[in-house]
Amino acid sequence: MADGALVGRRALITGAAGGIGSAVARAFVDAGARVLLSDADAAVEQTAAGLDSPSTVADLADRRAVADLVAGAPGALGGPLTTVVHCAAVLATGPVSTIDDAEWDRLLAVNVTATMALLRAAAGAVADGGSITVVSSNAAATPRLGLAAYGASKAAVTSLTRSAGLELAARDVRCNVITPGSTDTPMLRGMRPDSVSAAQAEAAVIAGDAEHFRLGIPLGRVARPQDVAATAVFLASDAARHITLHDLRVDGGATLDQ
Repeated sequence: MADGALVGRRALITGAAGGIGSAVARAFVDAGARVLLSDADAAVEQTAAGLDSPSTVADLADRRAVADLVAGAPGALGGPLTTVVHCAAVLATGPVSTIDDAEWDRLLAVNVTATMALLRAAAGAVADGGSITVVSSNAAATPRLGLAAYGASKAAVTSLTRSAGLELAARDVRCNVITPGSTDTPMLRGMRPDSVSAAQAEAAVIAGDAEHFRLGIPLGRVARPQDVAATAVFLASDAARHITLHDLRVDGGATLDQ
C-alpha cells in the first residue's frame, strides 16, 4: 500500500503498546493517518511518543473505559473518528478439562465483552464512510489443541464484527476481520517452552504437527506484525471501499481447509 493511502483518516488503535497493535499504528502513521493509541499497558505512551501521536491507557475490560475512550477520540485526533482497528486481546492456553475459571472470565472480558463494548460505542461515533477492523485469530475457526477457550473467544469476536457490519452498512461503515495465524509477537513467544529455541519453535510451527492435528504453513514462514499491519492499512483505505463483512486470513495458508 502506497504512502498517503490513509491521509485524512483519524484512527483509534487498541492494543497498541506492542506486537500487532504497535505495528498497525506505525503503518497507519506512515500511510498518512492521524492515530490515537490505546492499551492497558502504560508502555503505549512510549510507543505513541515515538510516533508523535496521542495515547490513552485504558483497560478495555471496563465498559465505561471503552465508552470514554471512543467518546474522547475525536478531541484527541482533532476531528471526527473515521477508523477503528481493534487489536487488544489476551491469551490463555490449556485443555477444556482444566480451564481455570478466572482465566476464562478474563478471556471473555478482554476478548469478547471489550469487543462488544467497542463496537457498540464505535457504531455511533465512526463517521459515515468509515471503517472498523477487528483482529481475530485462525483459532476461531480451526480447532487447536490447548487453545479451546482462546479460540472460542475469537470465534465470538469474528461473529460480533461481521454482524456489526450488517447493521452499519447503511451508513457505509465497513466492518471487517483480520484473521492472523502464527505471528512473531510476544504472545506467540510466550507459548514457547524455555527448553526450545526461537528457531526451533518457528521451524516446528512452519512444519506442522500431525499428532496435534495442526497443519503447517504452506508459505514457509511465520508472519511478522508488519504483515498484519499492511492488511489493516488496506482495509481502511479506499482500495477496500467495497469490502465489508469479510474475514481476511493472514496466515500463510495455514487454514487451507477453511
